[in-house]
Amino acid sequence: MFRNQYTRLFIILLISALAIWIDASNTLKVTNPINSELVMQRSVNPRLGLDLQGGLQVLLEADLPANAAIDAEAISVARTIIENRTNALGVSENVIQVAGDRRIVGDFPGLEDSEAVLAILQRTGLLEFVDMGTSPVEAGTIIQTDYGQSSTTPSGSSTPESTTPTITPTQAAPTPAATGTPEATATPATEAPIIYHTAMTGAALKTVTVVRDTTTGAYEISFVLKTDSSQLFSDYTGSHTNQYLAIVLDKEVISVPVIKNQISDGQGVIQGNFTNDSANALAIQLRYGSLPVPLKIVETRIVGPTLGEDSLQKSLIAGIAGMIIVILFMALYYRLPGIVADISILFYAAIAFAIFKYFHFTLTLPGIAGFMLSTGAALDANILIFERLKEELRSGRTLAQAVDQGWKRAWSSIRDSNIAALITSIILFWFGSTFGATIVKGFSLTLAIGVIVSLFTAIFVTRTLLALVLQWFKPMNHSRWFGI
Repeated sequence: MFRNQYTRLFIILLISALAIWIDASNTLKVTNPINSELVMQRSVNPRLGLDLQGGLQVLLEADLPANAAIDAEAISVARTIIENRTNALGVSENVIQVAGDRRIVGDFPGLEDSEAVLAILQRTGLLEFVDMGTSPVEAGTIIQTDYGQSSTTPSGSSTPESTTPTITPTQAAPTPAATGTPEATATPATEAPIIYHTAMTGAALKTVTVVRDTTTGAYEISFVLKTDSSQLFSDYTGSHTNQYLAIVLDKEVISVPVIKNQISDGQGVIQGNFTNDSANALAIQLRYGSLPVPLKIVETRIVGPTLGEDSLQKSLIAGIAGMIIVILFMALYYRLPGIVADISILFYAAIAFAIFKYFHFTLTLPGIAGFMLSTGAALDANILIFERLKEELRSGRTLAQAVDQGWKRAWSSIRDSNIAALITSIILFWFGSTFGATIVKGFSLTLAIGVIVSLFTAIFVTRTLLALVLQWFKPMNHSRWFGI
């Protein structure tokens, strides 16, 4: 029982020191003691969920007919694009996940500018370089183009990202119908609508950044084309000098620059009456590509920061009260082993919270409930062991024999109960991920982590500490110290 206990104690103290360091810090910094250079820096601020700090929850759905088939990969790609877009806006603690086969749920804790996020979520972000010939239209005009008319998905939505943009160097200028004046966009119903030619799409873009003009200070969007599109763009601009090439986003004209000379290096800028915010919003749309399926907002839910703070305070009070009651019960009922178990539970809480902070797990009210439930699992393992230990002492075994037999005979029950809890957690996590149930997903994740940590503390920490206490203290009155 007492073999290698000091080695185990050293490991316990080392892990506990690391856990307390993480729990007490918001940023971990490790420097080289020789030259004081920064070796590692990591933020470990606790991430609170929507229900604890307030924010916005959005339910998005594919804006297609109910009977339209939607590819699961397309929804997954849309989820990734939305996550990248909102991350670029500074919403860094968002949780975006697929719900079913046509819905996406987005949680944005701590969000202040909800309108900016809602606006960027729905836009498909289709960028087109449209040939205007010699008669441009005004910025803000909604136009029709010929792009995507001959290539559609089975569901009927255009797929710009899957079509390689092509530019025909020898293509003639637009027909007279395509060089109409801005007033032509309001043609009577009896006249055919103007269809403009798309020379290139945003799929040809390699990088997009926001810059400022060195002369005027105006905000511009600088772009670099992919290698296979640079030559095509060069040929096109060479054959269309002194003509207008409109920059169109989602069929809305953003700007209409004139091609002054041939652009042979595959680089250019989009100019317009941009502010810093509008330029960054447009750059985000272009940088992270087009959504493979159009989306619409089905439901939004805003949680105020006051309500979230109130939930957090009540959760902390309930957690502290529950922990105090459990500690008192273990100490009063199981005496010496109960006190050891209380120390082990404190280790458990420190280690589990450090894991949540270090790996940036988002804590929600259901997540805290899962954490508290796993605390009960940790105590359950100790209770099984201590009850078995008392039975061995009543049967006349020595203290050392009773401790060894208590651990061995209680282990099968502890193992089976924890495995069952882990299997349940996996099933709940799969359910939450598949159907977008963030509440279930958060609960299952914290429950699984808590079960694993509680198993470690019950088997490794409690057993080591109890063995050392019995070795140092050597209690003789078993009824008094073990509650027999």
